[in-house]
Amino acid sequence: MKLWDKGISIDKKIENFTVGNDRQLDMFLAAHDLQASAAHAKMLGKVGLIGEEEVIQLVEELQRLQQQVKNGTFVIEEDFEDVHSKIEFELTKKLGDTGKKIHTARSRNDQVLVALHLYFRENLQEIISRVNDLIEVLLKLAEEHQNSLLPGYTHLQVAMPSSFGLWFSAYAEILIDDLYQLKAALKIVDQNPLGSAAGYGSSFPIDREFTTKELGFSTLKYNVVAAQMSRGKSERAVTSAIASVANTLSRFSMDICLYMSQNFSFISFPEALTTGSSIMPHKKNPDVFELVRGKSNKLQSIAGEMVLVTNNLPSGYHRDFQVIKENSIYSVEGLKEILDVFTHSISQIIVKEVNLQDEKYKYLFTVDSINDLVMEGKSFREAYQIIGEQVQQGTYEPVGNKHHSHSGSKDNLSLDEIRKKQRSVD
Repeated sequence: MKLWDKGISIDKKIENFTVGNDRQLDMFLAAHDLQASAAHAKMLGKVGLIGEEEVIQLVEELQRLQQQVKNGTFVIEEDFEDVHSKIEFELTKKLGDTGKKIHTARSRNDQVLVALHLYFRENLQEIISRVNDLIEVLLKLAEEHQNSLLPGYTHLQVAMPSSFGLWFSAYAEILIDDLYQLKAALKIVDQNPLGSAAGYGSSFPIDREFTTKELGFSTLKYNVVAAQMSRGKSERAVTSAIASVANTLSRFSMDICLYMSQNFSFISFPEALTTGSSIMPHKKNPDVFELVRGKSNKLQSIAGEMVLVTNNLPSGYHRDFQVIKENSIYSVEGLKEILDVFTHSISQIIVKEVNLQDEKYKYLFTVDSINDLVMEGKSFREAYQIIGEQVQQGTYEPVGNKHHSHSGSKDNLSLDEIRKKQRSVD
């Protein structure tokens, strides 16, 4: 069944190409399409386009289908082009002519749009919750390990003293920046496009404010052309925000892979979280973090894909939008899985004690030595030259771990301030 079927046969090859994998993808949207259809039916009754009894029948049948979705028994058979045609078929089969009225005053364009907006809204809220959970885990780890020294690196060269507390809380605070982007994307999709029909509105006296309230949207996408133009724009915003989180997790995973190696040996994980080698019995591989890194990098590429597919499209609807549905959904579902696995794994990290007597850390405190000379009255440039000469001549002696007092330093992590910032994200 096709909503646009006019009784004319279509070339099977063309049909398969245009339908693509919509049936599989639409299983992610089924609950949201049913939710929007129920709101639409109530609105049709409110404005007098269908009768009160018809509204009751439609809503009851939509709720029955919604239960199927929850139970995992809802299926979109090959006879149907997508979830929208499946739902209308079920309504018509059960309710006859009443079922045929559900598409009054809407197009498949705004039907897809509102389902996507509801899907993105729900899942962005879940992603935001999972990011907040990860931040809490990292801040807890920062508290536990705030006094555990960790060599800091620039250009992958030993640079200055850091700490595990600083490392954990750094990623916690940078994830707050990702929350800002997720919240911005949420604000973009939290606008009701239903009622824009094919992108130019309807001559029916519909009540778009009613469906906005019924579906819990913060506001209405008022201009019907703007509503249609949000297709593609929303996917770009969502996948861009997801890419930002993915970037953070990818970099974090790279740190973990480095720090787990024997050359660094700063951290470890329980055997249950690592994998071995088929021929090297000593191997303890960080496969989970390598996969997080790879999957996160893949998610970052999707944001670019959204731009490339939609960049030069004129206003109005275009079938090109079908191409971005799959990876925008993949992006959402993929990040949820990555966050779940990452948070589960990082909470079990084992922090090792770093041996600062190791020769490679001999120059870890040169900057502190320079600062000591400055505090004694020398200019910074003179102090820099003195310590630099000692390094060159091999006479430098480390001063040991110095206390860093300023906000956000290794000995003053400002965790309470970071938590306040996290709570203030709106």
